[in-house]
Amino acid sequence: MGIHYDYKSKRGERAMLKEAKRKARLAQKKVKKLLSSEQVERKEPETHDIKKTITLDDLTNPDEE
Repeated sequence: MGIHYDYKSKRGERAMLKEAKRKARLAQKKVKKLLSSEQVERKEPETHDIKKTITLDDLTNPDEE
């Protein structure tokens, strides 16, 4: 009998396992995407003070205040 006898009889079982793996991967991707989008929304870009004039020192050394 051997392996060839079991192959077709287990086709449905293999298909269900494959579908379960696929759904699990999609769920993980969805969670990862939601987490990364939340991090992007929280981050606000720093802007230069409008009332302050921009000097050469501000352009060359933006980290120093």
